[in-house]
Amino acid sequence: MFGNAEGMRRIMSQDVMKPKNLSETLARFGHYFQAYWPALILAGLLIVVSTWAQVTTPELIGQVVDCYLTPAAASSFGSLPGASSNQSAAQSNCWLSKAPEELTATERVLQTALTTGGFPTPAADASQMTNDDRIAGVGRLILIIVGLFLISALLTGSTFFLMSWTGQQVLRVMRVEVFKHLHRLSLGYYAEHEAGDLMSRITNDATAIEQAFGFALVQVFSGSLLLLWFGYSMIAKSLAFGLLSLSVAPLMIVATFWFSDQARQAFRKTRQEMGSVNAELQESISAVREVQAFNRAEENIENFKVTNAANRDANVRAVAFTSALAPTLEALSYVALAIVTCVGGWYLLKDEPFFGTAVSLGLVITFLGYVQRINQPIQQIAILWTNVQSAIAGGERIFTLLDEEPSVQDKAGAKEMPPIKGAVELDRASASYKRGVPVLSGVSFRAEPGQTIAIVGPTGAGKTTIINLIPRFYDVTGGAVRIDSIDVRNVTADSLRRQIGIVLQDTFLFSTTVMENIRFGRPDATDEEVIAAAKLAHAEAFVERLPEKYQTVLGERGSGLSQGQRQLISIARAALANPRILILDEATSSVDTRTERLIQQAFDKLLEGRTSFVIAHRLSTVRNADLVLVLNQGEIIERGKFDELLAQRGFFYDLYMSQFRRQEEMAMPKVDIPGGNGHLAEPVTV
Repeated sequence: MFGNAEGMRRIMSQDVMKPKNLSETLARFGHYFQAYWPALILAGLLIVVSTWAQVTTPELIGQVVDCYLTPAAASSFGSLPGASSNQSAAQSNCWLSKAPEELTATERVLQTALTTGGFPTPAADASQMTNDDRIAGVGRLILIIVGLFLISALLTGSTFFLMSWTGQQVLRVMRVEVFKHLHRLSLGYYAEHEAGDLMSRITNDATAIEQAFGFALVQVFSGSLLLLWFGYSMIAKSLAFGLLSLSVAPLMIVATFWFSDQARQAFRKTRQEMGSVNAELQESISAVREVQAFNRAEENIENFKVTNAANRDANVRAVAFTSALAPTLEALSYVALAIVTCVGGWYLLKDEPFFGTAVSLGLVITFLGYVQRINQPIQQIAILWTNVQSAIAGGERIFTLLDEEPSVQDKAGAKEMPPIKGAVELDRASASYKRGVPVLSGVSFRAEPGQTIAIVGPTGAGKTTIINLIPRFYDVTGGAVRIDSIDVRNVTADSLRRQIGIVLQDTFLFSTTVMENIRFGRPDATDEEVIAAAKLAHAEAFVERLPEKYQTVLGERGSGLSQGQRQLISIARAALANPRILILDEATSSVDTRTERLIQQAFDKLLEGRTSFVIAHRLSTVRNADLVLVLNQGEIIERGKFDELLAQRGFFYDLYMSQFRRQEEMAMPKVDIPGGNGHLAEPVTV
């Protein structure tokens, strides 16, 4: 059923999550499967027919014995004691020889299959059948049994295909919905949730759903149906014999669930111990220089031996429980077989009814067939139901993500942002990332079209928050942000952001060609326009030296390029978009002097004719700015031009003396500047 013991261990080692709201989650799954209800109904019908074929097989084997083999034996050994009475019991249990109106629906179907083409039913009086008749009847029933096996196998395979196909269709829709929703969520959501957890919902949770609908759900449903049908068939055929045959089933159920639970707990421990092993390895490899320098290799080896031994013990315990399950069920199955054989054989030899049931050899063989098969559905349900639970819980986690409302949404009736001229105004703007913890408090300023605004201040002053409010990555909690006298909350976010360019200091490049990375700023741009943007950003020189030039495929996050080269590509991307408003977060990473000069020249060209907001780390940017805003603790404490702020000898003066002055001293002869006014200097950081 599970391929081998390794397959069972793999299934049991998976994490088990339980849904919090089963009915609601199933209802939402129903919405997704609604479009594929014909496939689900067909799969359900296939399972029913396949289960019917499996339940019917033991019954037909019993009919082979009672209708044909027992009469043959009686005719050959009729002088033996009890032979005539056994033949009488066999004839009473041979329903193939009865009239159709006396039969159940299943029995009529099988009788019809036997008599197709004019083939006779077994004679009610066994003496009227010749050996040739019996041989022909046995052959006919064997063909029907083989046919039922083939039908069951074919229908089971078709069911798996149908459910896998349906599950893949639903998963495709769910993944697309999740991916779209992730792009709609506001930046605040990503600040509060780890990227790994979000990736897990798209990959691990979706995989759990895929496995459940492609395999586990079919097995659990068919196993449950098979178990119920077996139980019903046994009790319907003989209440006493049915209860006797099912007497071991409760022990099988208890053993299966106990071993499965213990195995899962043990595998959970193995994952923890494996994490310790990996952590020990990573630490030892990363610190190999220190280990060798301080001669701690032996101590580290001993520590690793202890950790590795704990991992070994946990795995041995897990494998022990997993390996013990199948033999335990097999042993209990043999106990059930022994009970049926002993009790059935006793009453068969004694020629006595068992609580009113005429015991024949065919009846005993039929119940032996039932008992042999009954442990399989119990094992299926116990092992795979937890996988179904995990899939439902995974769906619940996905639905929770889909229910997350973006904190920044277009209001009803929001209009398209008209072409921006470039006037930007913050009017008593306040903002906070957490309720009750303000990041900006009553910030007001105005930038005229084409002006460059430099924003400086210590870490946590609110610089990044200001540049996040302009493209409306976050909404103000008080006041307003206006562009060309239009409140940004009254226009659609897409139409606003299309006209704003952003260059961040932590440049993100995609694992694609240089050409496509630059074109990301405007997907419909031609190759010539991309190259022109690269020239403007002074990126063409190093791009031409790459192996495939503009068609060179970059590594993850632009690996293979220097920090300065990555920033030049980012500037080219912004230049290609040709925005009316530009937001720059200057990089603080150290680059060589030539690259620094190229970046500055690219910035200067990029700023021309655009309203620009720059979180400034370079002295030249601050000197050339039309307005310098000095932030501290979420408020603008000083504003003006560079020379004006220096003359005030306030907070900006101390910033200049602590950070910008060092840049100036590196670029020009030393000039004495009078001492400050006692303010504490705080360095500008990212």
